[in-house]
Amino acid sequence: MSDPNDLAAFLASAWQHLGRGVADGRSPARYPTFATVSPDGLPELRTVALRRASQTDGIVEVHTDIVTPKVQSLRVLPKAALHVWLPKADLQIRLTTTVEILTGETVENAWASVPPASRVSYGTEPDPGTEIDDVYAYTKPPVRDRFAVLRCRIDHIDLVELGERHRRAEFTRGTEWRGAWLAP
Repeated sequence: MSDPNDLAAFLASAWQHLGRGVADGRSPARYPTFATVSPDGLPELRTVALRRASQTDGIVEVHTDIVTPKVQSLRVLPKAALHVWLPKADLQIRLTTTVEILTGETVENAWASVPPASRVSYGTEPDPGTEIDDVYAYTKPPVRDRFAVLRCRIDHIDLVELGERHRRAEFTRGTEWRGAWLAP
């Protein structure tokens, strides 16, 4: 059994789960909850698909349609939080991030990796969130210019493990991810 006091191992385990979320569509880490604050100060939550996780760079990435309300919110306040719940591991991962919205030529490789059948997620007409007259009064053409990558630079990680004895730790970019134990 590993040492429960090993902060580095606890953090590495979280990154392993995030990496599995990128690679495995059945992993619960694949679909985190993504939180922003609307321009009028209201909390906004939605489920996104995790597309990249790099411990080395301290980033995670998700893809989006550039005209979604979350992008409008991020243009006003480029901060987001992601929440992942892993039931088999009894682990909650919370990430607080600063978000960069990438578009155009900088996302060409990411666009090329999107399967053709999934490209229809980027180009809904009318724009996402627009009122429509009928439940199916929209189309979903793939529109390359509407594709964006949200590069989330992680500032803070909060891990809570709900085992027989709970463990909680936080890690910050400012401390070079050294970590500290917190009361759960």
